[in-house]
Amino acid sequence: MTTTTLLAIENDVFQNIETLRRNREKRNALGQCFFEGVRNINNAIQYGWKIDAFLYTKDRRLSPWAEEILKAGKAKKHYELPLHLLRKLSEKEEPSELLAVASLPKDDLTRIPLSKNLFVVVFDRPSSPGNLGTILRSCDAFGVDGVIITGHAVDVYDPETIRAATGSIFALPIVRMESHKELLPWFEKIRRHNGDFQIIGTDEKGTAPLFDCTFTRPTVLLVGNETRGLSAAYLELCDTLAKIPMQGSASSLNVACATSIALYEMQRQRGVVAK
Repeated sequence: MTTTTLLAIENDVFQNIETLRRNREKRNALGQCFFEGVRNINNAIQYGWKIDAFLYTKDRRLSPWAEEILKAGKAKKHYELPLHLLRKLSEKEEPSELLAVASLPKDDLTRIPLSKNLFVVVFDRPSSPGNLGTILRSCDAFGVDGVIITGHAVDVYDPETIRAATGSIFALPIVRMESHKELLPWFEKIRRHNGDFQIIGTDEKGTAPLFDCTFTRPTVLLVGNETRGLSAAYLELCDTLAKIPMQGSASSLNVACATSIALYEMQRQRGVVAK
């Protein structure tokens, strides 16, 4: 671990990190993401993410937590910078004590364990960082084994998505795939491994009430784009197309809300006892 003091001017290191924060192409090219906050940093360390750098300032006193994180040497580099530059990088009105840069995990389906009680969520073409982050948070809360994001989608490593996920992005295997086609061999692998396996899609025009679906089997839950829903290709893959029975004038639910309801029903059926 090395410590570098950045000058008061916006030098190359600062510019690179600032671009990483706001530019998706830069994140993908470098294989890195930017984040801040106690819960995000604690989870990134707890779940074994490779921390490339911590950024902080000595223009204000660091808490014992921040001092301990820096002392533990979990990052390859430490950048000490003036407070006004820390404020420029931070997404918050009052910047966090520590900002972080980490290496992205590989988009590899083998990161999702094929357990006998497998439950995976596939989110096709999410367009809202807030919805995606909220779904990741719910997936973490309800014990989902992994999340797959397909198609032209909002960036899972956008700081807005990370903020909405409140640390859960670091606790889940999350894999990005170009389309459903990359998942077909994996679905067959699950069938060979588990035997009893189902794909359930969610749609307001579904024919099966959600609460009549059996979630005790190994399951992949398909969730569609906020506006267009599931693609025709995904609809053809579904063994069951589920809907949430509703009353009142609302024709549909927000995708994050609907997915959370489905995950709660899965957990209820599986008899999971809350900690």
